[in-house]
Amino acid sequence: MIEIKTIDENKKGHIDLLLRADPYEVMIDKYLDKGIMYALYDNDELTCIAVVIEISKETCELKNIATYEHFQNRGYASKMINHILDVYSEQYSSMVVGTAESGIPFYDKFGFVYSHKIKNFFIDNYPEPIFEGESQCVDMLYLEYKF
Repeated sequence: MIEIKTIDENKKGHIDLLLRADPYEVMIDKYLDKGIMYALYDNDELTCIAVVIEISKETCELKNIATYEHFQNRGYASKMINHILDVYSEQYSSMVVGTAESGIPFYDKFGFVYSHKIKNFFIDNYPEPIFEGESQCVDMLYLEYKF
C-alpha cells in the first residue's frame, strides 16, 4: 500500500536520501528547517522524500525530491510529484523547481515549463563539480508549474 506522510521531526535523519538529489549538506541545511518534508512509503518501506518551501504568498518551490536507487523507475517520484501538486494547488498560483538539464524531461511530464536560469549556480555554490552522467552541471534551470 502506498502512503505519503508529512515528516515534522528529525528531517535531518533522512539526510542520506536528501543527498542523492542535492549532494552538498550545507545547501540542504539552508532550506530543510523551513520546508515541509513528505515521505512516500510502499508497504511501510520508505522509497522517496520531497521538500517544499514557500517563496512568496503566490509561489512555492520543490527544493528536493529523491528516491532510493533500488526503488527508481517504479513511479514513486511521479506519485510524489502528483501528490505535491495536488496539495499545493489550493494554496499557491505556481510551483517552481530548480534542476540541471537532465531533470527537464521528468518535470515536463507534469506540465512544468522553463522559467529562467541561474548561470554557473552549481559551480559557484558547490565545492566539488557535480556530474549527471558525463555532463557537468553548471547552470540551475528553473521550471514553473501554474496551478
